[in-house]
Amino acid sequence: MPLYDYQCQACGHRFETLTRAGSTPVCPRCNSMALDKQISAPVAPGKSKAIIAANRAKAARGGHLSNYSKPEQKKPLR
Repeated sequence: MPLYDYQCQACGHRFETLTRAGSTPVCPRCNSMALDKQISAPVAPGKSKAIIAANRAKAARGGHLSNYSKPEQKKPLR
């Protein structure tokens, strides 16, 4: 089931909900079915240096060094 954002035409309440195909959700505030589907902004993947370093180290421990440059592949892991 996809997650959609809606705005109620009756009370203006914005909310998100899981919606099955062919079903129409209701506003949790006023129970109206007059809803406008909103465009959801995508969430960018994490760009934290700590997250990237942890993922690279995990890949290297598993023998996957393709995401390292040649000089980095020769350095010992910490």
